[in-house]
Amino acid sequence: MERGSRLLSLSVTPGVCIVKPIVYGNIARYFGKKREEDGHTHQWTVYVKPYHNEDMSAYVKKVHFKLHESYADPNRIIMKPPYEVTETGWGEFEIVIKIYFHDPNERPTSNKQAQRKAKEERPIHSLIPQATQIIHGHFPVSYYSNISVDSQWVFWRFTSVTAHLQNCILRLCSWCVQVTLYHILKLFQSGPDAIQARKTLISEFYEEIVFQDPTNLMHHMLTSTSQLSHGTWKHDTDCA
Repeated sequence: MERGSRLLSLSVTPGVCIVKPIVYGNIARYFGKKREEDGHTHQWTVYVKPYHNEDMSAYVKKVHFKLHESYADPNRIIMKPPYEVTETGWGEFEIVIKIYFHDPNERPTSNKQAQRKAKEERPIHSLIPQATQIIHGHFPVSYYSNISVDSQWVFWRFTSVTAHLQNCILRLCSWCVQVTLYHILKLFQSGPDAIQARKTLISEFYEEIVFQDPTNLMHHMLTSTSQLSHGTWKHDTDCA
């Protein structure tokens, strides 16, 4: 059974493109004044959720929220829906959101992630030193050091590399098997809304995760989702 799953994971579905729209952002509620014990002014929740009414856990393994270092345990791992973290605080900061998938061989992208592609065009040995050490023990650097990231992926994935070596590199190359989003936590109103002194603020964005030529295993997961809720499914912000 394990061998069959591995074959499904390594085989691709050519000519197929599956797009999974998502919504991510935060909602913040103002306390009305600073909290005496810690000076916090807001309660907030940062989240990732499907745009359509479907259970993302069919293909999402986990979601990693990287909070500001001032928080106890800033790395929050959510293994099942709802993919969200609730905290209190007084300041705005960038939250890094990483979405991991059940198939470690899948390489989806988001529109925003594609915009950062230039950062990923460096040779693999400059990105992942640990992976370089493993590869150096099996292949000369000249085999891969001057080729693109995509070509490097094809190189080690389809050459005569042992299954153990592939698994080691897959674990190290987390940049290959995740989608990364960046969200600025928003607590305070700006512009005309600031005058209204609203107590609740919503900062929400639409994004699409693109699976181009997914593996057979991932294709099955992406097309086998169920409804997350039997009620009305809507978003706080019109993302259409």
